[in-house]
Amino acid sequence: MKDFHGRVAVITGAGSGIGRALAMALRAEGCDLALVDVNAARLREVQAEIGPTRASIHVADVADRTRMASLAEEVMTQHDRVDILVNNAGVSVAADFEDHSLEDFDWIVGINLFGVVHGCKFFLPHIKRSDDAYIVNLSSMFGLIGVPGQTSYCATKFAVRGFSEALAAELSDTKVRVMSVHPGGIRTNIVRDSRFVARMASRQSKIIDMFERRAMLPERCAALIVGAMKRRKSRLLVAPEAHAADLLKRLFPSLPQRWIASARKALLK
Repeated sequence: MKDFHGRVAVITGAGSGIGRALAMALRAEGCDLALVDVNAARLREVQAEIGPTRASIHVADVADRTRMASLAEEVMTQHDRVDILVNNAGVSVAADFEDHSLEDFDWIVGINLFGVVHGCKFFLPHIKRSDDAYIVNLSSMFGLIGVPGQTSYCATKFAVRGFSEALAAELSDTKVRVMSVHPGGIRTNIVRDSRFVARMASRQSKIIDMFERRAMLPERCAALIVGAMKRRKSRLLVAPEAHAADLLKRLFPSLPQRWIASARKALLK
């Protein structure tokens, strides 16, 4: 994307973490914003920081198909255009598959996968009217490599990756670019807000502490995403561990799962 000034960006999960950081970064580039989150209080905080004349707020559960359909019309009524869609909203369940309830599986698929599908489906007709547009879908490092205790999260993030690649091919002859983003550890609320189940629950505080100490700041992640948009990238790896996972999986397709399994045993001790 050559010029962000005057563009309208829709960001889901904009109340915190990467979504909030992207809102600040895109506003600094000259975008007007439609900020979407299920948490109204967080949205109001972000809007207050940006200014209500440049950012509208929209309370929505991205898993709710009816609400997402009306959201697209709501945004168009307020902004009259959409040039950028960032499907960022996401949740996590930390559980071995044997302990993982199907209700939790439905919950995470609804947000992480269908949230992306709904965003693309309902905003695409409007985005295609733009002379220069971008759809940014947040996958994960866990969309590159399978990790124990994260079966549902990996399933959704692998799906987002495949969906994004297929959609990018379908839109290759249009003005709409599609990018799949694969962050590693980013210091957001996703781990703190995650549903920890059975033996994973006993290590929640340890995992949260590790993220707080080692993870990349969301502002840095947002800057990398905006930079990749300027370079018209279709895939972005964020943080050293994402690059390492991608390289190891390419070079040694089966070995990383053994190493991850061993590391996990040490973590759960």
